[in-house]
Amino acid sequence: MRTPPLNGGVFFFHKELITMLQFIFLQAQQPTGGNPFLSMLFPFLILIVFYFFLIRPQIKRQKETQKFQESLREGLEVVTNSGIIGKITKIDGPVVRLMVDEKTFIRVVKSAIQGEYKP
Repeated sequence: MRTPPLNGGVFFFHKELITMLQFIFLQAQQPTGGNPFLSMLFPFLILIVFYFFLIRPQIKRQKETQKFQESLREGLEVVTNSGIIGKITKIDGPVVRLMVDEKTFIRVVKSAIQGEYKP
């Protein structure tokens, strides 16, 4: 026994989806005779919420990270973004040398250091 091809079912699904989307868009249209200020109030409020809950905290985190990376000093035990823990032995511009074990050193850029290691 052979199963019928699914092309007809897929076409029906797309047709039904398009009809549903048209219905939703028709319902979403607003009457033309309203106050233009009120129609722009909701998008403006959404922008304000995005700023205070998404953009502003991200900017604050970036400033704190920048301040931390500028205050790096030799002897500080840090952790990198990849999870490597080491002690800073030398800072040469944007490159930091970490001692991860006795006589084992790696070089990473300052931006790869996530924070101070607190066991």
